[in-house]
Amino acid sequence: MTDLTIKCPDCGSTIPLDETFAGPLLAETRRDFESKLAQVAAAEAKKARDGVSGELAEMRRQAAEREAKLADAQKAQADFVRQSRELAERQRELDLTIQNRVSAAMGELRAKARAEADEAAALRLAEKEKTIADMQRQLAEANRRAEQGSQQLQGEVLELQLETLLGARFPTDTFEAVGKGVFGADLIQHVNGSVGQSCGAIIWETKRTKNWTEGWLAKLRTDQRTANAEIAVLLSEALPKGIETFDLVDGVWVAHPRYAEPLGLILRQSLIELETRRVVQAGQESKMELVYNYLTGPGFRHRIEAIVERFTEMQADLVRERTAMQKLWARREQQIGAVVASTVGLFGDFQGIAGQAIGNIPALELPGSDDGT
Repeated sequence: MTDLTIKCPDCGSTIPLDETFAGPLLAETRRDFESKLAQVAAAEAKKARDGVSGELAEMRRQAAEREAKLADAQKAQADFVRQSRELAERQRELDLTIQNRVSAAMGELRAKARAEADEAAALRLAEKEKTIADMQRQLAEANRRAEQGSQQLQGEVLELQLETLLGARFPTDTFEAVGKGVFGADLIQHVNGSVGQSCGAIIWETKRTKNWTEGWLAKLRTDQRTANAEIAVLLSEALPKGIETFDLVDGVWVAHPRYAEPLGLILRQSLIELETRRVVQAGQESKMELVYNYLTGPGFRHRIEAIVERFTEMQADLVRERTAMQKLWARREQQIGAVVASTVGLFGDFQGIAGQAIGNIPALELPGSDDGT
């Protein structure tokens, strides 16, 4: 049996209880405890239910708020996407507009630049054409002067060649060259015999032109009378119609320059023979007539033709070689002329573009020109 005690609330002393007395008391205490426990449990349960309901309501409220906020966020996102799409569309339209405007502006600039370039090109072309025209005019003038000078120079060269040729072939004769600008023939040959006696004179006139002129004969006859020469010879590359080598025309021997040496040989020999006969048969005028008849007769001509034919055969090889070399020289001259013309044209193009900034080349300027124009 369990000893039960109870503490006195007044004195604080412990009072032992016996089972008889403690039983009802414990039962009543247990019932009170269980009642209170049930009350407390019910209160706690009610409190718990109330708390859970409040928390659930709060959670529902928070969930509703979150749903509202999510809906607002979704709406804001949709608005943002729509605005972004609209902004992108406007940006594309703006880019397209700017691109169209830039393209239009570039087109205008290109058209303006093309027009300015065409105008500048036309101006440069006009300047170049003017420069070319000026160069062509200057070149034509230079060619004319060069041709004139070349003709004079060729004539002088031909005279020197003739004097050299005759001097080498007839070393005992004396030659008198007529100075430039002096009235008279080009060369006077004083024929001397084997012992140095004077046998007469031959005047030589050289022409290097493309056309024959009849007035040359009358002038040479006048020069012959002035020089008191027995024979007059006219050497010309252009011969009268019907003459291919040489012939006597109105008292003047006319021949191509290539026949100068054989013709000079025959005419000189005729003067020597004539002088010899004059000496041997002095006072016999009939002999002079015979000599004149001989010089103007067919026998003298046939003799000269025979000698000239042999001489022509001897010169044939030399002529062919000279022709080949002249052909080669002419080709080189054309090549050099083409190079010079191309160089002058190129310099003219540059000068037409750059003006006087590139300066002048004295070798390309006309004599007496200061500015190259």
